[in-house]
Amino acid sequence: MSHKRVAILLSGGGSNMVALVDSMTGDHPARPCLVLSNDPQAGGLVRAAERGVATAAVDHRPFKGDRAAFEAELMKPLLAAEPDIICLAGFMRVLTGGFVAHWQGRMLNIHPSLLPKYRGLHTHARALEAGDAEHGCTVHEVTPELDDGPILGQARVPILPGDTPEALAARVLVQEHQLYPAVLRRFAAGERTPVLLG
Repeated sequence: MSHKRVAILLSGGGSNMVALVDSMTGDHPARPCLVLSNDPQAGGLVRAAERGVATAAVDHRPFKGDRAAFEAELMKPLLAAEPDIICLAGFMRVLTGGFVAHWQGRMLNIHPSLLPKYRGLHTHARALEAGDAEHGCTVHEVTPELDDGPILGQARVPILPGDTPEALAARVLVQEHQLYPAVLRRFAAGERTPVLLG
């Protein structure tokens, strides 16, 4: 069986990357081929290297907001790694339509809300402010529109009395680490039926 090649993009500690990489063993239809960051100091690069996964970094700061130039550099290690699937896992740069179009239908992202609710940032605080009874996370295909592509999976957690954004975020993260690997396994096998947890 030829495994699908998965590149993972991150900006921070890489806890979702670890969950994904650690899941890609045995009869899993995919294997990690690259972990790429926009921050050369990202802790996730160290954790990927410890797992024997190739790493690369393209620092966004020298590009001073020139997203097209930054993405042109980002493309180089990606194209060299020849991924079949790209997983955004805490990658904190908004990608241009041109970049997304190149990987359309092959790029996944995890977002900490029950989309279409709360696109963008500060999702946990916004769910609490709205008085929602539940919150969660969503894995979706990436399209040029922010946090908008077809939903491939959702996990729900109840919002508890006295919850803070931090407490809620921690409970959602536990679900992220289950949901994202489950969706990737299905997606790599050619299955797009949404995974629903919780």
